[in-house]
Amino acid sequence: MNKLTMVEALNLALSEEMARDESVCMMGEDIGVNGGVFRVTKDLQSQFGETRVMDTPLAECGIVGTAVGMALYGLRPVVEIQFSGFTVQAFDQIEQNMARLRNRTQGKYTIPMVLRAPYGGGIRAVEHHSESREAYWAHTPGLKVVIPSGPRNARALLAASIRSDDPV
Repeated sequence: MNKLTMVEALNLALSEEMARDESVCMMGEDIGVNGGVFRVTKDLQSQFGETRVMDTPLAECGIVGTAVGMALYGLRPVVEIQFSGFTVQAFDQIEQNMARLRNRTQGKYTIPMVLRAPYGGGIRAVEHHSESREAYWAHTPGLKVVIPSGPRNARALLAASIRSDDPV
């Protein structure tokens, strides 16, 4: 069996899930043409098209809010925010909408969406992008937070997250 890097495993999971389910789509900053800041989405736009792998402006609140609306209407968006520290710009959308709508509607609506955001000092931009916001999100009712320990785990967790009817 071939050994995959973390990036390759995430890309494989995204490709497999998009091929398996046409409602899976992606949106984020530079994820289409450029393949994402770490190239996790490399070649996915050419494989699945611009309507399923969408580049967005640098507007985290708008990205997450749009994805919540897409999830409410039957899609399974996977949102990539370039760095975990930037999730703060989408705080209200994550906290008030993404996390709460299922409970707020007594289960009438689900929010089957994934928000991906890399973090940590290993990205060699410590002064700008090393914030670890996952502790806050893990304590937010209505959100599932997963952090893979390696490529195999990352592939499985991402696939399960995309298939979940709850926001991850």
